[in-house]
Order: sequence, then structure tokens, then C-alpha cells
Amino acid sequence: MNICGIANIGNFIWKSQNVPGFGFQQLRNKWANRWMIRDVKRRRLNGENFLERTRINALRKNTVLPIEIREIADKEINKFELNATPLRINNRCSVTSRPRGIVKEWRLSRIVWRHLADYNKLSGVQRAMWG
Repeated sequence: MNICGIANIGNFIWKSQNVPGFGFQQLRNKWANRWMIRDVKRRRLNGENFLERTRINALRKNTVLPIEIREIADKEINKFELNATPLRINNRCSVTSRPRGIVKEWRLSRIVWRHLADYNKLSGVQRAMWG
């Protein structure tokens, strides 16, 4: 008597080989590659520290304040991680992690954007037709 259906588990595993995450297409995480993981980390750190960094930068750049306060603000801004600065954020394609040719509105590379637009997968985009 088969209580748990153990005999069917082998069939299930064999049929689920086409599912992403099994076999050669094994996925370790939801990001395309290590550069995308690094960019996501930078975006997260920037979001967490944005308000505080903005306030301290306003103190640093204010010429009305005494020099002592501006120097204290300089020391405070140096305590943040380097990855928390907005200049380190790279625009990358969210599908392929390609760093060049990004269509900002959709955050996709021009290649992926064109492919999705060809098959009507993007809302608000219609392929140009004439003739």
C-alpha cells in the first residue's frame, strides 16, 4: 500500500525538468548576474540613506554656516558606505542586466524592449505601420 504516493514523486521530478530552476537552467536567485545583484544592493542602500545623506549634504554645501559645522558634516558624510551614493547606481536592463542602451521608462535594454514591443507585450507601445 502506498500511503504518501512516493512512486509518483519520481514522475513529478522527471516532468518538472522543464521548469526554470531545474537542470541546466538552474537559478540561484532572481537576478541575471552578479553585476545586477551589486546594482540592486546599491539601489537599496541609496534608498535607505537618501534622506539623511541629503540633509547632511545640505549642511556641507551651505556657505552661510560656520566652517566648524561644515567640517562636522563632512565627517558625518564619510561614515556612509560608498555604495550608498547615488552616483554608483548604474542603469541596467532588468531582464538581461545589459548596462548600455537602456530605455529608461521601462528599464529595459533597447534589444529586449524591441522584442517585447514586436509581440505586443508592452502596454502603451504600438509598432509603427504605414503603407
